[in-house]
Amino acid sequence: MTTRPPLRERICRLAAHGDPVTEVRLVDRARAEALGRMDIHTVGDLIAHLPFRYIDLSSVATLADVRAGSDATCVGRIHEIRVKKPKPRLTVTEVSIVDDTGVLLGVWFNQPWVKQKFLQGERVAFAGRVEFDYGLKRIVAPFVEKLGEEGDPSAAGRILPVHHTVDGLSTGWVRRLVACALEDYGDVCDHLPWSVRSRHDLIPLSRALRDVHFPPDLAAARAARRRLAYDELLLLQLYMALRRYALTRERAGIAHRTDGPFFTRLVSRLEVVPTADQERAIREIIDDMARPEPMNRLLLGDVGTGKTLVATHALAAVADSGGQAAMMAPTEVLARQYAARVGPLLDDIGVFWALLTGSTTAATRREVLARVRDGEVQVLFGTHALLEEAVAFERLTLAIVDEQHRFGVNQRLGLRAKGAASDLLVMTATPIPRSLALTLYGDLATSYLRVRPNTAPPTVTTLVKPHQAAPAYEAVRTAVAAGRQAYVICSLVDESDVTGAKAATREAKRLATQVFPDLRVGLLTGRMLPADKVRTMEAFVSGDLDVLVSTTVVEVGVDVPNATIMIVENAERFGLAQLHQLRGRVGRGEHPGEMWLVADARSQESRERLAALVGSTDGFELAERDLRLRGEGHVLGDKQHGFADLRVASLLDDLDLVEAARHDAFEIVAASPRLSDDEYLPLLAAVRVAYERAWEWVSSG
Repeated sequence: MTTRPPLRERICRLAAHGDPVTEVRLVDRARAEALGRMDIHTVGDLIAHLPFRYIDLSSVATLADVRAGSDATCVGRIHEIRVKKPKPRLTVTEVSIVDDTGVLLGVWFNQPWVKQKFLQGERVAFAGRVEFDYGLKRIVAPFVEKLGEEGDPSAAGRILPVHHTVDGLSTGWVRRLVACALEDYGDVCDHLPWSVRSRHDLIPLSRALRDVHFPPDLAAARAARRRLAYDELLLLQLYMALRRYALTRERAGIAHRTDGPFFTRLVSRLEVVPTADQERAIREIIDDMARPEPMNRLLLGDVGTGKTLVATHALAAVADSGGQAAMMAPTEVLARQYAARVGPLLDDIGVFWALLTGSTTAATRREVLARVRDGEVQVLFGTHALLEEAVAFERLTLAIVDEQHRFGVNQRLGLRAKGAASDLLVMTATPIPRSLALTLYGDLATSYLRVRPNTAPPTVTTLVKPHQAAPAYEAVRTAVAAGRQAYVICSLVDESDVTGAKAATREAKRLATQVFPDLRVGLLTGRMLPADKVRTMEAFVSGDLDVLVSTTVVEVGVDVPNATIMIVENAERFGLAQLHQLRGRVGRGEHPGEMWLVADARSQESRERLAALVGSTDGFELAERDLRLRGEGHVLGDKQHGFADLRVASLLDDLDLVEAARHDAFEIVAASPRLSDDEYLPLLAAVRVAYERAWEWVSSG
């Protein structure tokens, strides 16, 4: 009986996962280069190169019993190899396998070299979706595994892992190299406390590493993946919890006054009654601000649900507490809109405010900076200009970052750092699935807004093809004749011969001269000078333009209640979340909105995305659909600095693990804020390895 290595040796083996992959037996220079093309450079990378599927040779159906329309693994001997050319540009390679009950074809299109891989009489497994065509069962482009002879112990009753590979390295060789890595480095120290493992019925780490690659059965493979997925999520949530602790518990914050005259005056003078969602969010934010530690909160609201009103209450509490607030928006259009909408409310209750953007004149800039520095300005609205070194506050106690996904983490923290332990309120109108919110914003408490305050019916969305766009233009005419306005959205600023998509500049000219020569058509793009953008937007807000042709610069936050109709050209080029954001620009007043999607959707994914938008106005439901349609990588977009990739966990399927890991992480950090207790030292080491680049920020407190 083999004796398990002592703990010290198993800790060393875990540390050795950072060693070069050439330390693994059988990894020579050529194989190391091939592994490098898969971004496998260390021992740990190789062990973490998990199978993407398994071939279950323990329960193989006979060829007679396998059913069309099912995914199956079929085993037989190669009977015949044929290459046919039914058309000049079409080559069909057919490889038939047989057993005692029947025959099955493996079919490859325009891959004549496939025939070189097979020998008549050899025993193979074909895996894939079975079809019935031309009187025969077949699998198109099956996964192929060459097997030993029947009776060979290595081939009987096995679950074969299938790893991704590259030219020069077969799946068999990857399997062999992983086995070598596990044999020498797989028996590692388990960083999870026994109490956590037992709570969630998780298998030991060493067993999980072995079973995820070479499981005795598929149930063991699922248990191994579950353990490794939980590990990934727990390390991420521990990093988040430690970061949040460093921001809140270890820094003396400002206990804001939340019942002062400015706040009371604001509540009494509001012309609208907040929704239940808004009331709850206001109370959560105000309660956070009243505590003597820094607030770290995300306000997550669907389009049109009234985040601005909620944030205004926080601004009033700052004024009551003798502090200052900074509210940073991603575009000048949005920053000016905040000044235009929130400014009068602040004027009415006696709070002094100012606006600072890239187009602020030098003289005005000097005046604003002096008033901010002296504390006279209590609320400062602005863009990235707020991050400049010259912007210094007398006593910044609240930083608000709107549409924060358009800013980097360093920018978000940079604004907050202009005050001593300022409260932070992050806002976004991009609905995020719960699993994604808990992952991306695990260091933030979250308030949700789902209900729109206005009573107008939901915006009606219609999908048409480019040659059927006439009704959309007629709808614009009808809306303008009734005294309302319209947007036309293009994906490009200038014409592109490569994409063939309509460009805003040319479309504005075409609409003004050919389609709406009697209407007032304007153009707004991100490339225009700031002053020109401001003038154009002001003209549209004041009603001096009937139709605004724009790029997605109007996607975020632009609020023109009189705009009731939107046409989106080449809608297939936009993401689902982006289209939902654009739709939120219309129907914001008393009149219902219309959205016309002009699209030539040729891919299945595009058709499903557009159909989802037509069928639902619920941003959170659409966010879930977007996550499933496009996958986590696309939806996550640019990763925040220092984040590790999720190689095992799925935000689509592992919400229970996401929630469990978050709960456990915050419970652990509450019990041991620096993970300094003996029980948590292995976890501390694992978090530091996973988030090495970002750890310095957390450890510095």
